[in-house]
Amino acid sequence: MKKALIVQGGWQGHEPKEVAALFRGILEEEGFEVEVSDTLEAFADGEKLRALDLIVPVWTMGEITKELVKNVSEAVQSGVGLAGCHGGMCDSFRNNVDWQFMTGGQWVAHPGNDGVEYAVNIKHSSSPLVEGIEDFTVKSEQYYLHIDPAVEVLATTRFPVVSGPHSLNKAVDMPVVWTKRWGVGRVYYCSLGHHADIVDMPQVKELMRRGFLWTAEGKKADAGGSSAENKYTGMGDSQ
Repeated sequence: MKKALIVQGGWQGHEPKEVAALFRGILEEEGFEVEVSDTLEAFADGEKLRALDLIVPVWTMGEITKELVKNVSEAVQSGVGLAGCHGGMCDSFRNNVDWQFMTGGQWVAHPGNDGVEYAVNIKHSSSPLVEGIEDFTVKSEQYYLHIDPAVEVLATTRFPVVSGPHSLNKAVDMPVVWTKRWGVGRVYYCSLGHHADIVDMPQVKELMRRGFLWTAEGKKADAGGSSAENKYTGMGDSQ
């Protein structure tokens, strides 16, 4: 049985408890043994983290120690999957660049705030993660992020929809769903999920289900772990 750890908390506006419950349901339906924690101290035991198949952060605008990020980073580098959504993964710790380097992006704006209607455009490619999913519309926050150019983009949204200081620039397709590697570990992110009702949309639930399964399979697919020479232990000035 695969093991997953969900760590929920931080800013309550993102309904972390409710989102964590939805994620738990998805994972348990797929046969995972799931632990849900409401403290970042769940990241304190590095050996326990490395024994997992999947880590799911649901934590927005928090503060975290370098040591806890190092533990998560080393677990993912060894093959443990990392998957999450919205601010719960890519606006978790604004002062820690190691977390941002690992996850592949950091939220910076959502012009128009909540209630903006926009399209999510699926980027069909060689990845099976979005196969059969069609473009869809969502009414929520439209995330503008600073992105790691190494990510593989699986879905985008077009900016601008709402006018602002960014509007005089050319139109841009902002990533909504992406994957990347961290060591031999797999990382998956979806920017949708401001509230639990958005996560509960059929398209979003399916995107997250596939992301969870893909990241958790990485440990088996890439067995052997990363070498000591390639292990990344973090930046000295990460926060």
